[in-house]
Amino acid sequence: MIIDFLRKMDFPVYLAPMEGVTDGAFRRICKEYGADVLISEFVSSDALSRDVEKSIRKMDFTEGERPYGVQIFGSNEAALVSAAQHAAAFHPDFIDINWGCPVKKIVSKGAGAAILQDIPKMVALTSAVVKAVDLPVTVKTRLGWESADKPIVEVAERLQDVGIQAIAIHGRTRAQQYGGEADWTLIGEVKNNPRMHIPVIGNGDINSAEKALEYQARYGVDAIMIGRAAIGNPWIFRQIKSLRSGEPCQEPDYGERVSLVMRHLRENEREKGERVAVIEMRTMYAGYFRGVFNFKPKRIKLMSATTLKECEEILHG
Repeated sequence: MIIDFLRKMDFPVYLAPMEGVTDGAFRRICKEYGADVLISEFVSSDALSRDVEKSIRKMDFTEGERPYGVQIFGSNEAALVSAAQHAAAFHPDFIDINWGCPVKKIVSKGAGAAILQDIPKMVALTSAVVKAVDLPVTVKTRLGWESADKPIVEVAERLQDVGIQAIAIHGRTRAQQYGGEADWTLIGEVKNNPRMHIPVIGNGDINSAEKALEYQARYGVDAIMIGRAAIGNPWIFRQIKSLRSGEPCQEPDYGERVSLVMRHLRENEREKGERVAVIEMRTMYAGYFRGVFNFKPKRIKLMSATTLKECEEILHG
């Protein structure tokens, strides 16, 4: 059970599910660099009901990625239950429901963070998924819909009562999107609520090993989830582990960065084809080479490269 595995781990660190980012290649890299728990890109329940191949591929994983969860989203009970059952057939360690995505195209369909406007429906849909699968079910959500409405303490209790086994909370409202500063005080309130007995995972603005450990100590969360700060920066997980053990947080040298980028490219070439691999990597270069002196000219060239050979020549040039 996910709750048992979380409690056995010493402050686990999650790689947050991110559409277009946390594909298999990147998940495996983050795992090797110290990420404890991995989750798929989010999978549309509506798309699964139509057997959309891309959504089906998102649920696949390798044994080395465990513990691994499939994240689903949707607003229709039948489709959401069907998606959970479909995901369970891939034998992940848990099913995660996305009740936090703030993106307009998701919210406009009543999914993601939109559900925070209808808490009874949120609870009912979650309960239906819990009852439909034998796997542990977890939830990722936000503080609330807007600043005047942050019901997360009550919401967490109600979701726990219908059987979820862990909850990840992003410290922003839907209205904030990804702007402003994440408010962890309510995450702390959920964790310190005497009625709560499931693990609480904190998420939002964790952009360094130091901050991860500071927030864990300050708010007492059971785990940390890292999202945007991990994009092109898998060594953040290694740095957290190093800092916890009293070792210095080392930055990778240029050679390690290049080697990792080329590995990422090659793995995605095998899984998605060269063109897609090269184009998708363009969003990662800023992270992989952040802080590297005078890298900008190479990054400009990489943004127009169309083959792996070109990328490698630019990086080694």
